[in-house]
Amino acid sequence: MSYTLDRVIPGADIDSVDARTREALGKHGFGVLTEIDVKATMKKKIDKDMAGYRILGACNPNMAWEAMGLEPRVGAMLPCNVILREVEDGVEVSAIDPQASMMGIDNDKLKAVAGQVRAMLEQVVAEV
Repeated sequence: MSYTLDRVIPGADIDSVDARTREALGKHGFGVLTEIDVKATMKKKIDKDMAGYRILGACNPNMAWEAMGLEPRVGAMLPCNVILREVEDGVEVSAIDPQASMMGIDNDKLKAVAGQVRAMLEQVVAEV
């Protein structure tokens, strides 16, 4: 089982894909809580150059509330990270597959919530 939901946007630049991703996330009730510019961080911390790479920590508050009500420690696995990564032919968008990340938790109700979030993130990735 893959642990991400992926799509490459050919010929795109990371800034335009970032804007499109945030718009698609918003349409599905997600907000971006955290943002890490991995490229800038690696340059600053260890003086290494790399292609553009951003991590957006996305959260759908309603789904997070439901999940935390079922498993209070599930917050250790939140938010749902979405990666924007420059690749040879454009920008790859990868969202965590919540079903894959929740496999270690034995709670069928939580797995059902993860399935709902997965479907929402599939739509987000498709719409970018």
